[in-house]
Amino acid sequence: MKNSNDILIIGAGITGLSAGIKGDCQIYEASDISGGICSSYYLGIDGKKYNHRINEETYRFEIGGGHWIFGAEGEVLNFIEQISPIKKYERDSAVYFPDLELYVPYPLQNHLFYLPEEIKRKALDEILQSENRNVTTMAEWLEICFGKTLCELFFFPFHELYTAGLYKKIAPQDRFKTPVKKELIIKGANERTPPIGYNATFIYPKRGLDDLILKISDKCKIQYGKKVVEINTKNKEIIFQDGKGVKYRKLISTIPLNQLIEISKIEVDETPPPYTSVLVINIGAKRGKRCPRYHWLYIPKSNAGFHRVGFYSNVDSSFLPLSSREDNDRVSIYVEIAYSKFNLPSGEMIKGILDSVVAELQKWKFIESVDTVDTTWIEVAYTWSYPDSHWIEKAIKNLIDLDIHPVGRYGKWKFQGIAESIKDGFTIVQNLLGG
Repeated sequence: MKNSNDILIIGAGITGLSAGIKGDCQIYEASDISGGICSSYYLGIDGKKYNHRINEETYRFEIGGGHWIFGAEGEVLNFIEQISPIKKYERDSAVYFPDLELYVPYPLQNHLFYLPEEIKRKALDEILQSENRNVTTMAEWLEICFGKTLCELFFFPFHELYTAGLYKKIAPQDRFKTPVKKELIIKGANERTPPIGYNATFIYPKRGLDDLILKISDKCKIQYGKKVVEINTKNKEIIFQDGKGVKYRKLISTIPLNQLIEISKIEVDETPPPYTSVLVINIGAKRGKRCPRYHWLYIPKSNAGFHRVGFYSNVDSSFLPLSSREDNDRVSIYVEIAYSKFNLPSGEMIKGILDSVVAELQKWKFIESVDTVDTTWIEVAYTWSYPDSHWIEKAIKNLIDLDIHPVGRYGKWKFQGIAESIKDGFTIVQNLLGG
């Protein structure tokens, strides 16, 4: 087996940590904490922020919004359970139409009987009449699968928010999130169908995602505050913001693929793929009279521009201050708003956005008075690809040829959850050390 000492890792997110613990490799992390977007933090009612739970009278939030672990099995599940005890859950999510004050369980197309009769019949007819044909954009794929009626009602306005307007330009993606099974859709026109799609079941650490991250980190070799600003591929050296450098034989990178290409000064003869950034708004508040029971909601229309509202404390009461758990009089919420790189909000704008989000949730009676509110910013949150683009494959091949191995959700520029990211970390180390 080859020596792990000359295999370095950039990024102490969940993929980097998994690779680091598997291969005993050195990790370099730009920030002062590990976990990336997969980590919890805590806020007191007084607004004080903590990386770990100091006492039981704080709200637990997550840096990247609700990060539930789905698809964990085998080696990955055993790894998680050995480090941090888990709880198991069955997904309970819905689409919410605020104008109609109507909840339709996810996925929408499998629960048509919740919709008004005329809309249900039109939607069902369009889905059954749809034909398989080549499509190039996400918008085309949505319409061919679900028909004009459902697209106008939900899929188009939701994806306008979710992709920050890119859905008419990008290739179809996340098809497993919106499964098309006509036999279930027919059945779902008249009754609730079995749960399908991603996250049908999921797990979460009993003591919070931060407990899992902290315990993995304690077993890893990590240097914090080491932002990589350049990779000299000729000399096989990474250069940090502080001017120092370190040589490598093999390099594992978990940072976004577009950023890795830029700092490696590698040319790819295609237009780079787009991405959207996300403002995550975490709110602790008094539970409103119409606060739903769901774990999270997909929103096709909101004045503040958010596309998802999640209820941490509907998943588990441990997200609430201890004094509020039994009475269930408080709620811990995350709200997501997506932006393109051409329309990013300024610091001054964010205050107005927060006020607008809180006001809308109060109007819907999801919340009453607010205890605490905080924001996190995910610069590269959702990654996309243009139709017929081969930029991702070319970029990854060019990097691997230079002994740089991009892995994880952002390294490979694809959607995947925590479990798959852990598996990625294990696999890349096994491959590099295996011979």
